[in-house]
Amino acid sequence: MTNRNRSPLACAAFVALACSCNAMAQTRSEVEAAKNALDLKLYQATTDALVAQREAEIRKATAEAERAELLARLPPAESKALAGTVNSEAFGAAGLVRAFDLAQALSSDVCTALPAERKATIYEPAATQGVVSARLVSDGIKHISDDLSRQNDALQKFIDQHTPPVARTLSLVGLAAVPATIKAVADISALFRSNAAVASTSYGDDARAMFITSLAQACPDKIVGLGSGYMGEFDPSQYDKLMAKVRALVGLRSAYGARVAIVQKMADSAKGEAKKDYSAVASAAVAVLKTVDAFIDSLKVGEASDKSPLFNAGRYLAYGERTRGALVLDFNLRLEGMTVMKHNLFTGQHLRLSGVALLWYRIYEANGMLRLANSVRKISAPVDVDLRGKDVGGQFWDTPSR
Repeated sequence: MTNRNRSPLACAAFVALACSCNAMAQTRSEVEAAKNALDLKLYQATTDALVAQREAEIRKATAEAERAELLARLPPAESKALAGTVNSEAFGAAGLVRAFDLAQALSSDVCTALPAERKATIYEPAATQGVVSARLVSDGIKHISDDLSRQNDALQKFIDQHTPPVARTLSLVGLAAVPATIKAVADISALFRSNAAVASTSYGDDARAMFITSLAQACPDKIVGLGSGYMGEFDPSQYDKLMAKVRALVGLRSAYGARVAIVQKMADSAKGEAKKDYSAVASAAVAVLKTVDAFIDSLKVGEASDKSPLFNAGRYLAYGERTRGALVLDFNLRLEGMTVMKHNLFTGQHLRLSGVALLWYRIYEANGMLRLANSVRKISAPVDVDLRGKDVGGQFWDTPSR
């Protein structure tokens, strides 16, 4: 059929069909383009993920290779230490050498602080208790001797007069207060039986003694008493004085005992009221005699040990006389040594030593008035010690630094 023979309606339908085909073709082309764009994005995303995964695998492999290379340089875990390896525990006390040096330096500082015109003694609770107890025992012996001397006079008067009224007055009044006094003094000797100790510092039991010795070394002309150790037992002067007092007391006791025996005989021979009075005087005198005997026995005159009050009294009286009028130095000390052991696979072991010292002290007059108080702390610079003995010279190893 030719166009000429087509009807207008057929032509319109043909045109519509052609337009519809063109529209469908255009839509199909757009869908294809969108699909291609989506496929391209998916491909790019997949490629990026694969690349990132590959890079992570490369980094992991590189790290493992580096670790394997480092481990290859180290000895195997089952390798044993070479002979001569030093354990740091063996040098745990090496730092105390530096603390010892600090204590000596501090002793010089304290000596400088002490007044030049006065001497000082170290305060120790045990020594102080000993000196006070010794003086009490010495005074007690004298006091009992004086009382017993008066009792001897009173009893002799009673014997001389031979009259019960006088005897009653002299004996019952004169003898009443003495037994209690003597017994109180006898109990004082028990002070020596207590155990007194000084607490140790972190440096060790001998830290305080070491520092006191350093003080005496730094200024021997200023320190007259160390508070412990030898107190002056070899000096016989104080002990001789005590023994003279004891001998005098024993002599008075003997004389008193003889007079008591006379009074007892008088009581035995008397009758009636006189017998009662004589017996009362004899009983009071015997009580005094027993108390004096108990006190003399408590002195343990024939025993040279720490259990003997007389021995301790002589020991501490010598110390008290030597330190009379001196200043009193009271102090607290803390010493610590620091030991640092550093291990290095390639350079070996290194030892570093240091010390710490904390000191606080007070200086008193004998009456307790404070003259000076101070607190000092020192930390020594660490010293590197080559265990082969090269870094530190012989002076460190042989003599303490000042």
